[in-house]
Amino acid sequence: MQHVLYLKDASIFQGDSLILSDVNVEINKGDFVYLIGKTGSGKSSFMKTLYGDLALTQGEGSIVDFDLRDLKEKDIPFLRRKLGVVFQDFKLLTDRTVDENLLFVLKATGWKDKKEMSARVDEVLSKVDMKTKGFKFPHELSGGEQQRVAIARALLNNPELILADEPTGNLDPQTSIEVMEVLREINKNGNTILMATHDYALLLKYPSKTLKCDDNQVYEVVQRKA
Repeated sequence: MQHVLYLKDASIFQGDSLILSDVNVEINKGDFVYLIGKTGSGKSSFMKTLYGDLALTQGEGSIVDFDLRDLKEKDIPFLRRKLGVVFQDFKLLTDRTVDENLLFVLKATGWKDKKEMSARVDEVLSKVDMKTKGFKFPHELSGGEQQRVAIARALLNNPELILADEPTGNLDPQTSIEVMEVLREINKNGNTILMATHDYALLLKYPSKTLKCDDNQVYEVVQRKA
């Protein structure tokens, strides 16, 4: 199997504090994996290590063919092009329309051809059922719609791995399910997803491989079949 993410005996620090130790994780192409754990258990630090916000200083780690131990400042933009990151608070630019938000990312990641850019924006908005909302500003959208746009943005550069950090954290239960359906559809189409969440209702409704942060460790939870 092709590893998209591989960590072996990795320890994750925030400053001098050890957050997680002896982490051994493998995620393969096409997987959908949950990352669960209480607030403060290390989920965010784990995610930050994966997208280059925290350096990995102990153990081995690679993500989408980048060696996390050897990651230089100049590599981070290239790493992030191969990752799609979806945040809890959407992080959309409020002074631009949906289309402009997505075009901004394409420009920032080196796209030049206006026609291709426009076609790509249409394509990712179609995938999340937001194609008719491209002219709207974020404040004119519901939370669920903003999160769909954020997912579309994460898809722009055909990422090898999508890191979704509490993507339903700010949404009501019904909207959470809709966003989850979008993520599962994207996963069915071949995108690998690692989703941090503390929404256990979603785990029960959509069981999948689950990693848990607890007591400075990350381990796989075996879900009991109902």
